[in-house]
Amino acid sequence: MYQDAFSPLDELPPHSPPEVDVERMLQQLQDPDPRLRMQAARAFCEIEEPRAVPSLLALLRDPCPLVRVGAAYALGRNSDPCEVELLIDSLRRDWNGYVRKGLVWALGNAKDPRAYPVLLEVLAGDITAVRLWAASALGQLAQAQVLPGPALQEVAAALCRGLAHDPVAAVRGNCAWSLGILGQHLKPATPYTALYQMLTKQLLASASGDPDWGVQDDARLALQKLADPDLSGKTG
Repeated sequence: MYQDAFSPLDELPPHSPPEVDVERMLQQLQDPDPRLRMQAARAFCEIEEPRAVPSLLALLRDPCPLVRVGAAYALGRNSDPCEVELLIDSLRRDWNGYVRKGLVWALGNAKDPRAYPVLLEVLAGDITAVRLWAASALGQLAQAQVLPGPALQEVAAALCRGLAHDPVAAVRGNCAWSLGILGQHLKPATPYTALYQMLTKQLLASASGDPDWGVQDDARLALQKLADPDLSGKTG
C-alpha cells in the first residue's frame, strides 16, 4: 500500500506542451498573469534547471494556490540545500492542503535532516494526504542515512505511533514501509538495539492485528526486508 513518493501532479490542470522553451519558462515564472506563472512552474516539475530555483522559491508566497502547488513540486524536482528552510517555513504557514502535500514531497526529495521535525509535526496532525506523504518522506530521510542519533529515536517512535493509531489505512501502510527502511539501517548498529526491537515489535503487531489486510501485508513486507533470522516464522 506504500504510495510512491514521485507523485503524479494531480492537483494541477492537465497540460501537454509539445516542447518546453526553458528560457521562456524562466521568464514566465515572473509573469503578471497567474496562469502563465502556473504553466511555468508546472514545466519545472519535469525539468531540472538550477536557475529556476530562486523564482520558484519566491512563488511559494504567490497569492494563487495553483501556482504555489506547482512551485512546491518543481522545487521537489530541483532540490537544493538553500530551499529547505523556506520549504519548512511554507509548510508551517500555508493553509492549502494541496500545497502542503507538495511541500512535504519536496522535503522528502531534499533528503535533508533539517526537515524531520516539521515532518513529524504534520504526520501527527495534518490532513490525510499530507500525513500520507510525511510518512513516506521520513522513510526517504532514513534511506538517505542523514538522520542524527537523537532524531532516529523520534522518527521511529512517531512512525510506530502512526502505524498503531492513524485512522487511515494508507497512512499506516506508509508508516510500515518507512519503519522497514529505518530498521534496515538500525539492525547492524549495536547502539540502536532497543530502537530496532521497538519498531520490529510494532511491525509484528500490525502484521497480525491491523484491521486492514493491506496494512498487514505492508507490515509483513517491511519485516521480510529486514532479513532478520530472529524474526523468521513470525511474519507468516
